[in-house]
Amino acid sequence: MLDKLEAISQRYEDVSQQLMQPEAMSDMKRYKALNKEYKDLGKIVTEYRNYQQVLSNIENAREVISTEKDEDFREMAKAELDELLPEQDRLESVIKDLLIPKDPNDSKDVIMEIRAGAGGDEAAIFAGDLQRMYMRYAEKQGLRMDLIDATEGTSGGYKEIVLSLKGEDVYGKLKFESGVHRVQRVPATETQGRIHTSVASIVVMPEAEELDIELDMNDIRKDLFMSSGPGGQSVNTTYSAVRLTHIPTGLVAQCQDQKSQLKNFDKALQVLRSRIYEIELAKKNEAEGAARKSMIGGGDRSDKIRTYNYPQGRVTDHRIGLTVYNLSSVMDGNIDEFVEQLRIAESAEKLKEGVV
Repeated sequence: MLDKLEAISQRYEDVSQQLMQPEAMSDMKRYKALNKEYKDLGKIVTEYRNYQQVLSNIENAREVISTEKDEDFREMAKAELDELLPEQDRLESVIKDLLIPKDPNDSKDVIMEIRAGAGGDEAAIFAGDLQRMYMRYAEKQGLRMDLIDATEGTSGGYKEIVLSLKGEDVYGKLKFESGVHRVQRVPATETQGRIHTSVASIVVMPEAEELDIELDMNDIRKDLFMSSGPGGQSVNTTYSAVRLTHIPTGLVAQCQDQKSQLKNFDKALQVLRSRIYEIELAKKNEAEGAARKSMIGGGDRSDKIRTYNYPQGRVTDHRIGLTVYNLSSVMDGNIDEFVEQLRIAESAEKLKEGVV
């Protein structure tokens, strides 16, 4: 492990030097890639330097214990060693986790689609609750959430809503949210007080850049229509909403959130590119055997991943068997425990498979 860390440290210094060269700034694509690599390597190098310092302190403490005649000094060194050894174990665990190869898409921004499933009006209301949950999570994490398209439910919430989330490592944080979310509660429309079960499905896609997927605009049909949702004075007065159809795959993406037809076109193209990229990723993973059926899965859209039970105030993630009894806090965006435990489960699987 030390040899690998030393090589990473050297690469970190090399990248640092390259970033300071004038020619790096002249090629923004290369500069962006170098800057990302520098940032990623920096996390490992920081912990490696801390680890080196701890190892040095351990060696010094042991030397004092074995050579020092003064008993007080020896006791101080023993006390220091008692603190340093657990810190060595902690840092080794942190570094081992950092050395696990990351999904190259983890650093990408995200396109999130939330759709009401079985449950009628209550499913649409639940989809709206999930949208608010992720909006609050985004606020707490310093992420930016933008609306791309939405079809509202007749009694509130959304039949379907498409969002973009931008920030640091967004896909890495939210990729395990893909799947079927189930709610158990008494709907506001229920007069008998009976508990109903409704579902909403979520798809989280890495936002594809032009470099990730090349689209032939001749394969895309563009249709314009009047906005029907929120949008101020332009609603139902101008053909600013854009619907794009990718003819080879039949995939459709649309945006009506912006008053500008050009901005709606750009957002719809962004969604369409990401949907095609997700399909290509799935094919690639299947070909490489990477889409294994693990306990946390690959985000299969048909998998039931989480249940929100209102009468008992609990939320259960079925993939890792995690249940918490703070439903109101979770619905207010505090999903960090699920995000972290799912990430840990993924890392544990990779370690078990001998990835590191």
